[in-house]
Amino acid sequence: MINLTEIKGNWKETKGKLKQKFAMLTDNDLLLAKGKQEEMVGRLQVKLGKTKEEIYKVISEL
Repeated sequence: MINLTEIKGNWKETKGKLKQKFAMLTDNDLLLAKGKQEEMVGRLQVKLGKTKEEIYKVISEL
């Protein structure tokens, strides 16, 4: 499973891929602010109806 440090390292690319895969996501949903990674994952959980583990899996498979 991918961790938040790995996500942050390639975030611009990952963010673009997530927006392609899930058109309903907005820039605000994908805002990765310092110290707020868990908050961003929480927003994705609510918006996509997935568990935290599923969110990490989706991101790692991009």
